[in-house]
Amino acid sequence: MNRTMKLVLIFVLSLLTAGFCSASGLDGFKGEKGVLRISGGTAHIPVMKEAAKRIMASNSDIQITIAGGGSGAGIKQVGEGLVDIGNSGRKPSEAEVGKYGLSMYKWAVDGVAPIVNPKNPVKELLGKQLRDIFSGKISNWKDLGGEDRSINLYTRDKSSGTRSVFWKKALKKGDISGKANFVASNGAMKSAVNNDPYAIGYMSVGYIDESVTPVALDGVTPNLDTVRSGKYKVARGLYSNTRGEASGLAKKFIDFLLSPQGQEIAAEKGFIPVN
Repeated sequence: MNRTMKLVLIFVLSLLTAGFCSASGLDGFKGEKGVLRISGGTAHIPVMKEAAKRIMASNSDIQITIAGGGSGAGIKQVGEGLVDIGNSGRKPSEAEVGKYGLSMYKWAVDGVAPIVNPKNPVKELLGKQLRDIFSGKISNWKDLGGEDRSINLYTRDKSSGTRSVFWKKALKKGDISGKANFVASNGAMKSAVNNDPYAIGYMSVGYIDESVTPVALDGVTPNLDTVRSGKYKVARGLYSNTRGEASGLAKKFIDFLLSPQGQEIAAEKGFIPVN
């Protein structure tokens, strides 16, 4: 067999293997029935919905419910047995793991980016400028080369994994002004900033589209490439957590997220697969 034929054979075998792996992700749900309850981090929701859609289409005896609420709510609810999987955009703390006996499963990596309205000319900030904005020390866009208008701050509540990562890694655990407006999710943040020309907020890189503009931080624009390469440092894992070791439908769902088909969904939704 010559080299060209060998390469063709390897390529064909690769396609067959990929097809088998993709199918086997859903094959795990054959013969299963029941309800799977999921809640928590809002960054996770697009992947959760798409995975649930494919699973329920392959087996009508399975029902999957998905709710948001933020990372803190997901951890608390799975710990208290209210849901089967609690999603979080941060690694649960040692105290949470000990209290609830959690098992953690990371299936993607995501960045958290400062964002402004597309009409805002300020598209780059130094880390110190960003911290001064959120603490309230800088309160007018003119001090940053923008219009002579007040800066409208938007943030998440303290249970949010998105806030936790942004506060620790971008704000260096600095203050967030008490004048900041609170929004409940990544989707709500995107809508708020899109509708306010003088806003600044932050959100999952996986949620960013043309309706908002990511702000370069210390010369690095937050996007999938810079998060993947490690150049953009404000990043976190996306976790699905269970009380004790995952079992039953919860285990099969998490296995699906980590399968080639599940990892493809994560990539399609703007996240960086772990496999």
